[in-house]
Amino acid sequence: MNQSLTFQPLLFGGDINVYSVARAFHEAYGVKSVAFGKYPSFPCHGSAVIDYRVCPDNESDEAFLRNARAVAEEFSDKTVLLLGCGDSYVQLAARHRDHLPGNVIAPYIEESLLNTLINKEKFYQLCDEHGIDHPATFIYDKSMGHDFQLPWGPPYIAKPADSVAYWACGDHSLAKVYICQSWEELLEALDHVYAAGYQDHMVLQEFIPGDDSYMRVLTNYSDRNGRVTMMCLGHVLLEEHSPHGIGNHAVIITEYDQALEEKIKDLLESLHFTGFSNFDIKYDQRDGKYKAFEINCRQGRSNYYVTGAGHNIAKLVVEDRIEGKDKELEITKNRSLWRMVPRKVAFKFTPKKYHQEMKALIRAGADSHSLVYEKDASLKRRLRVMKNHLGNMKRFDQYNKIPEE
Repeated sequence: MNQSLTFQPLLFGGDINVYSVARAFHEAYGVKSVAFGKYPSFPCHGSAVIDYRVCPDNESDEAFLRNARAVAEEFSDKTVLLLGCGDSYVQLAARHRDHLPGNVIAPYIEESLLNTLINKEKFYQLCDEHGIDHPATFIYDKSMGHDFQLPWGPPYIAKPADSVAYWACGDHSLAKVYICQSWEELLEALDHVYAAGYQDHMVLQEFIPGDDSYMRVLTNYSDRNGRVTMMCLGHVLLEEHSPHGIGNHAVIITEYDQALEEKIKDLLESLHFTGFSNFDIKYDQRDGKYKAFEINCRQGRSNYYVTGAGHNIAKLVVEDRIEGKDKELEITKNRSLWRMVPRKVAFKFTPKKYHQEMKALIRAGADSHSLVYEKDASLKRRLRVMKNHLGNMKRFDQYNKIPEE
């Protein structure tokens, strides 16, 4: 471990989000992140770049504070940078940011603003105020039962207004998003959600036509003064379609759109937002507008697409919160390719019109995969990554359609 550094990363979670952040810290500073996750699972467990600690009650207030305090004591001579890598952990960090030991920095907004932003109903109101387009939306309350109407036809999208409360139900049969092809299917989905114990509103939306390649993801970093200092727009070419992975990005090419990014920057700075934010957006070919689905008040699962494009996300936090640098806004304009799947899957399931550029980026070395890291490549690790590749080949063959071209 690099003893000369003045800081120690502390991450909460155990998925690819955590691994990608830990990898960014290791690439930039050679530091091994401490991470607490609920299960001894891949990709974090057994990684050479993470000191991974299993904590089954990791999402409870008590465990969060206990773990943060223990690491603060363990690294008492350093500043501990605490980053949540999932919605529940971000909520814990926002709630307890002022109750952490003096050598811990949790770069998050206060909980009241966080709760406003993660509530999709309130988020769309903010979008309206800032001229950010979003899909036609209806807020459904459980008390409506089956007695309501929508001003648009199928397919219908249904998703929770409060995703933290939704997943806290603990029912593994719940889907991340319901895409309902008929009215009957929509009513069935709503009944299922409320039978599982969820009580808050559901957001019902018009389906925006277009395959995965109409999706965009925008990752931003706002410094301690609420100024946006980095924006990186990703053009999603492929997503997962398995029930629990639906919507997870699999292939991204970075791109640039000044008008869209300026609108988002205006929203973030007016809120005096700090830390990472991540927007899911879809291009609507019917009216030529980009429509925002949601904001995540953290870096997304696919955050390595930013680091892979040359804008290391760990450096953003360290230069802001540890070194106190005031940086000018940097908007990613260079093209790079990011994948969470093997090349074979990337080319098989993305539209052919992107293949030429994908090949050119691979030839130019502007291509990255979150899990493929030469400094975390023991034989056991390489075999586990290979198993992940094979699993992706099988899953995409099962759930994804080959584009018609």
